[in-house]
Amino acid sequence: MIDTQDSVQIIILDLGSQYTQVIAREILGLGFKSLILKGEHLTEYLRSHDSPRGIILSGGAASVYENNAPFIPEEIFTLNCPILGICYGMHYLAYREDKNLVVGNKLNAKEYGPTDITLEDSVLFSGLDKKLRVWASHGDVVRDVPAGYKIIARAEDVIEAIEDTYRKLYAVQFHPEVINTLDDNKILKNFVQTICGCVTDWQSGDTIASIQNQVQTLVGNGKAAIGVSGGVDSTTLAAILAPVLKDKLYAFFINTGAMRLGEVEEVSAMAARAGIDLHIIDAQKDFFDSIGDCTDAEEKRKRFKDAYTPVFKKVIEENHITHILQGTLATDLIESGSLGNALIIKSHHNVGLDFGVEEVTPFAHLFKHEVREIARSIGLEKQLSERKPFPGPGLFVRVVGMSVTPELVDKVRQADHIVTQILKDHPFYQEVSQLIVALLGSKTVGVQGDNRSYQYPIVVRVVASTDFMTVQGLEIPSVLRQKIITEVTKHGFNRVFFDETPKPPATTELE
Repeated sequence: MIDTQDSVQIIILDLGSQYTQVIAREILGLGFKSLILKGEHLTEYLRSHDSPRGIILSGGAASVYENNAPFIPEEIFTLNCPILGICYGMHYLAYREDKNLVVGNKLNAKEYGPTDITLEDSVLFSGLDKKLRVWASHGDVVRDVPAGYKIIARAEDVIEAIEDTYRKLYAVQFHPEVINTLDDNKILKNFVQTICGCVTDWQSGDTIASIQNQVQTLVGNGKAAIGVSGGVDSTTLAAILAPVLKDKLYAFFINTGAMRLGEVEEVSAMAARAGIDLHIIDAQKDFFDSIGDCTDAEEKRKRFKDAYTPVFKKVIEENHITHILQGTLATDLIESGSLGNALIIKSHHNVGLDFGVEEVTPFAHLFKHEVREIARSIGLEKQLSERKPFPGPGLFVRVVGMSVTPELVDKVRQADHIVTQILKDHPFYQEVSQLIVALLGSKTVGVQGDNRSYQYPIVVRVVASTDFMTVQGLEIPSVLRQKIITEVTKHGFNRVFFDETPKPPATTELE
């Protein structure tokens, strides 16, 4: 099934990249709609829609020389529109010319993270300096320039970009769509606006009214329910829809027993100030019974989902619900493998559920920073709009590598509260997109009170990110590190580790 919306100017062929939705998001931010399609759906789409003004080939985890490489229809080269290949997309354009040009690990070609490249003159790079820091995430490279192309960017021995202006073919090895490529989105803008000649057809202010109208129409004479986690996504969605759905909206909060210190009371108060009539459901025993003996991270998330679903079903039955509203973001769908061809990174408790009623995800095309902007625009308090993300399974996935018990959850809850308060009192906290405090399930030896101690260590991880498709691990200032160590080790821990690994190769959470 493909989208039946009116013809769009830019089509993005999804080849399995974790960043495919980021490409669409960035293009939308420039004022242009786009449509993501799998290669096998393009022909069907073109039967009833105009040809696009441009096509973007996304990156992807596969290699073009593999038997199961993503399908790209040869038809795209007959449409007489510019094509931009990103990462895997570049490999495909080169491979199409000469199957010997794309090589992998034998040349130690893998790159993950920031890379400095040198640019040549090209319309694609208009407005940029000759030196540019970009974000790389690839295992293959193009080892020589394909026939008809010229090299327009390099990083030492790696060809970073090529173009064939006669055939309107452009390609980059790196990812211009992510915030870590420091081009201020000029590369995508140059391609979409200058090379493809697109005209703006989207205004960000349309988002709220569009969501309200669409959901109101979908619900009709029925009744919708929304599980409010207390995070910015679900709370903002509930705040947007409460004024238009009124008594047709049942908002509820599930106390799983894995919330942070004082969080239930805080969420309830924030919801009231946002105009949301919030019902609190205590299901702590159900969640501990479901997850308790599990040590594997992915299994914990699945069991959390198993406990989460019956609560929703009970709400649906008791309140005659016809629609479930979810604050699910594009990031959640990508990481769970539910959007396009992206590989599963981790399960999300609110993705792929079957409640027996229609499920509506109005934020599925949005990323975290966009939802924050919506929250600010409708006047939600800063405490909510700037609220740091917290995983749905909560502290259950912050007890790492061991069974979950109420006692261990209490320990990590206490550590989280200590670290959070220390960081909140310092300007450094403004740089933090998410704070992770986790308990490691392997005790270490220490000395406390002149005696040998054998306690669990704590990991503290702070990251900066715009869309959470990539994150940068931040180094906590030394004075704060020492304060964290001093305070945490007073409360039943004898060691503190600090994790600064970026994503990729890590994920935001430890589990």
